[in-house]
Amino acid sequence: TDNNGKTIDFRNVIIIMTTNAGAAQLSRQAIGFGRGINIGADTEAIEKTFTPEFRNRLDATIPFASLQPEIIRMVVDKFILQLEAQLADRGVTITLSDEARDWLGERGYDPAYGARPLSRVVQEFVKKPLAEELLFGRLVDGGSVLVETAEPNDNGVIEGLTVTAMPPEGKPKKKSRETEEA
Repeated sequence: TDNNGKTIDFRNVIIIMTTNAGAAQLSRQAIGFGRGINIGADTEAIEKTFTPEFRNRLDATIPFASLQPEIIRMVVDKFILQLEAQLADRGVTITLSDEARDWLGERGYDPAYGARPLSRVVQEFVKKPLAEELLFGRLVDGGSVLVETAEPNDNGVIEGLTVTAMPPEGKPKKKSRETEEA
């Protein structure tokens, strides 16, 4: 019953809740040879996190496995497609290299938190460099964007992405922007 006295029938409703309780324990490597499975770690974490009264109201708990690299790439593509849809009315398209896709996925996925940090990584390394170009640079009148990995440092580590903005044909071109991991 809601605050207006209206009663709602919940008999045919399925509620799905998600939690990262137990994710850290499941992602840890077991002691010994090879990768072992921490059997019961997820159940133990749920028991520690939620009261017995709450757990008793649940019909089932279903643990999910860590995301595979190909799924993480799909999540990266989803974020880039959403960004491209936001920029469609400005006439801006985005091309993401396979290396940049993998780089974003590696930095945006955490076995304990899933793909939630990926949004922040896309914000930092793709959206921020694009914002200045959209407002004051080469993308004021639309254009295309190429996102690639930056050159490796002296240790062979790629620390950032290169976001190259290209104005529509006939517009003067400026130097590309490079972002580096802080």
